[in-house]
Amino acid sequence: MACTEMVSASGLIYQNPETAKILQTSPEDTPLVVQIFGSDPPTISQAVAKLKKQGVKYIDLNCGCSVKKVLKTGAGAALLTDSTKIVTIIQTIQEHYLASQIGIKTRLGFELNQDVYLKLAEKLSKIGIGWITLHPRYAKQKFAGQAKHEALKNLKQHFPQLKVIGSGDLLTAQDGVRCIKSTGIDGIMFARGALANPYVFTDYKALLKTGRLPQANLGQRLISLLKRFAFYYQKYPHYSVLKMRTLLPKMIKNIPQAKKIRIKLTQINSWQEVQAVIDQLQNHLQQEVSHGQAHNCST
Repeated sequence: MACTEMVSASGLIYQNPETAKILQTSPEDTPLVVQIFGSDPPTISQAVAKLKKQGVKYIDLNCGCSVKKVLKTGAGAALLTDSTKIVTIIQTIQEHYLASQIGIKTRLGFELNQDVYLKLAEKLSKIGIGWITLHPRYAKQKFAGQAKHEALKNLKQHFPQLKVIGSGDLLTAQDGVRCIKSTGIDGIMFARGALANPYVFTDYKALLKTGRLPQANLGQRLISLLKRFAFYYQKYPHYSVLKMRTLLPKMIKNIPQAKKIRIKLTQINSWQEVQAVIDQLQNHLQQEVSHGQAHNCST
């Protein structure tokens, strides 16, 4: 299991402070894969050379991001309009890293129903690539519609020698297990699913190994998350509060009768407000446990 961080190649070269923050890591983030985005081979070459000096061992080229500000620079999914350029960039990265240490994240193609992923995989298999992560949607779709997981199976069958990683609509551990078993690919990538449930990785490994999900203690998991948030707040006081507006509501969506709490979380403006809502949530969970125990005694 690997951790991935996406950064701008230009930001690395020009020492953008925000890029430096994204790259902050810890020994637990091992192996760490740095995913870069950019469209200029010389710029990317300088960026990966810098990353190598910093001790980064794995590089992933983003060819799938459909965010407007990335596309307008010719990076991300915009690269899918020129697969030759992608090959050139990968060859540039190979001047600094072994082929086995390099991968790409891509989509089916840029325009709807214009598949390029198989032709791209064929070109990359000839020069050598460590892995291909495929989000089986078109860039124009962004996250609309349904991911075509059959394309993952198709890619693996065409190029069995390539390590294929699946992405797209893997929101739960069950989604991940179904995907890997139905497609025969080598691994999966959780993205949006991890934002809603950071324990999705633990759940996935347990489900894959034993066929059962681990018994989840919502209270314990919440306390664990709060410790992480507190650390996050110490590092980035203002940014962390804004981030909690989007992260915490997703993380507690499975807790019964927590709708009012989720609404409050979308309106917080300070860490004190975050803590107050969290205290309310903990009390809510304790009441749920107490009611459950009382019910068990009465039966």
